[in-house]
Amino acid sequence: MSWHAQLDLRYSLNQAGRQTVARYLHQGPLRILQSLYPEGPAICHNVLVHPPSGLVGGDTLELNVHVEPGAHGLMTTPGATRFYRSADAEAVQKTTLNVANEGRLEWLPLEAIAYNACRGRNEVRAQLAPTAQIMGWDVTALGLPHANQPFETGSLWQHLEVPGVWLERGCLSANTALDQRWLQSRLGLHGMRCVGTLFWLRGAELKQHKGVELALNSAREISAQMPLAALTGVTCPNDQVVVLRVLGPQVEPVMQTLKTVWLQWRQDLWGVGHQLSDNTPRIWAM
Repeated sequence: MSWHAQLDLRYSLNQAGRQTVARYLHQGPLRILQSLYPEGPAICHNVLVHPPSGLVGGDTLELNVHVEPGAHGLMTTPGATRFYRSADAEAVQKTTLNVANEGRLEWLPLEAIAYNACRGRNEVRAQLAPTAQIMGWDVTALGLPHANQPFETGSLWQHLEVPGVWLERGCLSANTALDQRWLQSRLGLHGMRCVGTLFWLRGAELKQHKGVELALNSAREISAQMPLAALTGVTCPNDQVVVLRVLGPQVEPVMQTLKTVWLQWRQDLWGVGHQLSDNTPRIWAM
């Protein structure tokens, strides 16, 4: 039996205009936990929970997030999203992020794990009004190297998009000899089994935004001190996007780089938090 779960989440300011509140409707096994305010009322933290904890062939998860003007939401997950072995149909996760003017969204799910012989599709699309902003990441792990369960066959389609502005998509596959060569090649994943992408998106042009050089420089300075410095790069591919990419042998060092740069970006670009204090979601420490 396949699952189809959907959740519509809306962040808005309360009547006083000082607190971000979250309201949602759901269908199937997809929920958010209680709203938390560890940084004060302006930023609403939520944890997205999928009780079955993984997807198999035929399962579909749909998440629609709307951030109203001036609101600021932060979303994460309590654990990895798991794409399990699938014999026939794909398992699909679709995320749509819509942010209005002066709204901010932090989209910070933990990694997606592609189990051996999976058939998965993971899609994230964002729509931003001119003064809207999103910071987020996408992390994919192939197999379970700690458990000696390599990714020897299967596929996971990845899709990141701001329509008309930025599109990254591809298939991480291990089904053919050519796929295996690409996974091992220096022109491909170079034998690495974790891919991380951190992004800062803005609805209007970033080139004229004073934070672009700051974001690029801080990301380069931080990543140069990280264990995966040689496998990390940051760029501004177009007028509305700054992207940091990391390759690693496993999830932990990739996440270390992403979290450190994210903390610095939100401080430098939004004046939120402080890198020397613990501003990470509480669920990550559990």
